[in-house]
Amino acid sequence: MNSATPQGGYENGYKSCPCFWGDAPGALIKAFLKERSSCEGLSVLDLGCGEGKNAIAFARAGAAVDAVDCSAQGIANGRRAFPHPSINWVVADAEDYLTRSRVYDIVVMYGLLHCLPSQDAITATIDLAIERTANGGRHFVVAFDDGPHDLSAHPGFHPTLLPHNFYLSRYARHHVLRAESAMIHEVHPNNNIPHFHSITRISAGIVR
Repeated sequence: MNSATPQGGYENGYKSCPCFWGDAPGALIKAFLKERSSCEGLSVLDLGCGEGKNAIAFARAGAAVDAVDCSAQGIANGRRAFPHPSINWVVADAEDYLTRSRVYDIVVMYGLLHCLPSQDAITATIDLAIERTANGGRHFVVAFDDGPHDLSAHPGFHPTLLPHNFYLSRYARHHVLRAESAMIHEVHPNNNIPHFHSITRISAGIVR
């Protein structure tokens, strides 16, 4: 996430639950890994990794992963839950990290972008992430969009909600392999409040 103070209402969850997000990778990651026998030799940036459920999936498949989040508690949980020699855990601001990072084969931004403070911040982060991705590399983006939301499980959280087409427009020069806006229903283990979100999912091949 892209703030000195972690956003999204997740910090209390990280403090109260040893593995807030569980251990199953997101749907886009699961589908990608199912198509490949190995990720050996690939470099992955999991930006806004939370506790690293996507990072560990890539590491177990053979990739070298930098797992980055601004929440020290989230990173600490990830280190304990998913110890793996191929994961480099980093506490850092997303945009700051991108300004000094190397180039990756894969960049994951799962649940990061809507936590940023403005459309300009989201645009800058996506554009920097594209710059830090190799030609032919892959982006996986999941973000709240401007569809319906029940934020009762996230008191005090004010996400930046942008249209699905905004996210598509950031990848107009690239190969969009999958794009959808869908409703999800979930319950977080720290408060057990059923709620829902409208989310954008995009998988895109990066073209230089």
